[in-house]
Amino acid sequence: MFGWLRRRSEDEAVARIYERIVAQSRRPEFYRDLGVADSLDGRFDMLALHAMLIMRRFKQDGERTRVLGQNLFDHMFYDMDRSLREIGVSDLAVGKRVKQMSSAFLGRIAAYEEGLDGAEDTLEAALIRNVYRDEIPEGDAATRLAGYMRETDTRLREMPLEPILEAKDVFEGLIP
Repeated sequence: MFGWLRRRSEDEAVARIYERIVAQSRRPEFYRDLGVADSLDGRFDMLALHAMLIMRRFKQDGERTRVLGQNLFDHMFYDMDRSLREIGVSDLAVGKRVKQMSSAFLGRIAAYEEGLDGAEDTLEAALIRNVYRDEIPEGDAATRLAGYMRETDTRLREMPLEPILEAKDVFEGLIP
């Protein structure tokens, strides 16, 4: 009878979480200190990286958060669609671009999960391939970004679900 209330609450939680993901992915340290391109592609990569970490955390709770993970994915790509239209991409091209972006995102999820679950160099290689577009970044940028991902992943896995759903302190203090 009150399923619509639960759905509205879940939608609000997803919107709050997505706002935190966007805010963290726009931190200047990624672009200034770690050599991520400050471009549409670079911003997509940082958004994808942070969304992946939250979705990975959702998997930890199984069925309880499976729908939230899907809703976050849907919310993210609805926002991508809206953003592409705002910057002037034609209606005919938006669908194709969003499809390409969702495919790229799914590929990144697989590569980053393999990297987080495997050897240190596996994650760095995935970051070089995706974030840095197969160009070795200056200094230890890829190593630092991989370390940031591992630290964030560990913190999220240890964090109770409720603060994540409330979008409180999700990325607090996590600076690359």
